[in-house]
Parts: sequence; C-alpha cells; structure tokens
Amino acid sequence: MYIGVPNPNILVPLEKMKIEPEGKSSFEVLYNPESYIQGREVKYAQSQGVATNTPVIQYTGGGAEVLQFRLFFDSMSSGSEVGGGLVDKAKFLGNSLLPSLTKLIDVRTYTNKVYSLMEIDPDKHVPPLVKLKWASLQFEGHLISCRQNFVRFSEQGVPLRAWLDCVFQEYIPPKKAGLARPLESPDTTKYRTVRQGDSLWALAAREYGQPEQWRAIADANGLANPRLLRSGARLVLPALKQER
Repeated sequence: MYIGVPNPNILVPLEKMKIEPEGKSSFEVLYNPESYIQGREVKYAQSQGVATNTPVIQYTGGGAEVLQFRLFFDSMSSGSEVGGGLVDKAKFLGNSLLPSLTKLIDVRTYTNKVYSLMEIDPDKHVPPLVKLKWASLQFEGHLISCRQNFVRFSEQGVPLRAWLDCVFQEYIPPKKAGLARPLESPDTTKYRTVRQGDSLWALAAREYGQPEQWRAIADANGLANPRLLRSGARLVLPALKQER
C-alpha cells in the first residue's frame, strides 16, 4: 500500500475542456488533450512584372486561425476521473468495475457529441458555431475536420476506446474581418490587369472608393486617352497621398 503525499489531482481535479455548441447543450471532454496546435497562414500571389525577370509579389489576404488537438475516449477502464456531471462519473465508475463481457457503455455515445458538430443546423443551414473553453484557451469557430479511430472493442463488437483528431477553424465576424470597409487601402501601390468592360472611373471607384481619382491612374500609366483601355494590359494603381 502506498503511503505518502496524495496526488493533488485527486484532491483538486484538473479543469476539463468545455465545448459549447450554439443552439445545443454544452459538454465536457472525457479527457483533456495532451497538447494542442494553433496556426495561421497568410497568402501572397505572384504575377509577372512588365519587362522584368522577377515576379511582383502581392499580399492577397490573411487566413483564419486553426486549432488542432487529439481527444481520448475510453469506456472500458475509465472511472470517476472523466469529465462530465455526477451521473456520468458514477456511470463510468460502475462500468469500470464490471468484467469485460458486461461492459455497458458504447464509447460512440461520447465521441458523437464531438463528431456531430459538423452536421448542418436545419434552421441556419450551417454547422453550429462552437466555443471551446479550457483555462486560458478561449476559441470560437467551426469544426472543419474530425477523424474517429476506434481502437478497442467488447466481445460483442461494441467500440470501447477511441481517439478523435479534431481541427477547428476560427470564426471571424464580418465587421471584424473588414467587410464593412474597402478591402484595400488607397495608400499602397497596386497592379491590376484590364478586363473587358473596365474603365478608369470604375477602377478608381473599386480600388479607392473615389471614382474622381481616375486621373491619378491615367497619369501613372501615361494614358493620353483614358477611354482607350486594352484588355489584358497591366495598369499601375498609384498610392494616393493622404491629406493631413
């Protein structure tokens, strides 16, 4: 028999990760992930410069943050240390004492709580928005990928143990993403390829939000007649000086 200082996690259980789907009941994971990965990407496009050997590099936009982690689920030997309410803890504790042939808990009852987060909400026609809360980790987004790997079964073929590899993508509200304002700043130089039907007035309105700035584009490209634009031509859209 072990005699000594007790494991502090027995006296003060570790906080479990909580998952709160919009419009559904929240729940705790059975076991916290051992680690998680947060990542983000930004995108750059390359286009061939006019009469140059090197491409023009343009920033095209930022990507949403992605959160990845692996969850462990076990209904064979897990006891009261699992996440959930008192009923779940008692159920797991009782189940852990049963012989293998009489194990009662199908682990899919708990893995499906996560896996179903990719199902479409019939009222909103999109999967639910999900909040993840685990101490300092606070994340809001959608589950975009989930792989279930069942690794232990009862004698009757009921899954008892599983790993879930989950990928969540950050949700960015339209206002925060900047969709309520022009997507590009007028104080940076840009390059655009003329398409059929384009005009300097339309380009100035689209890029600067000021159609009267067509003359700045004409001057930067040496266009004597702004009405004559050749499809496929590459135009420089100069940065506009900010008035102070």
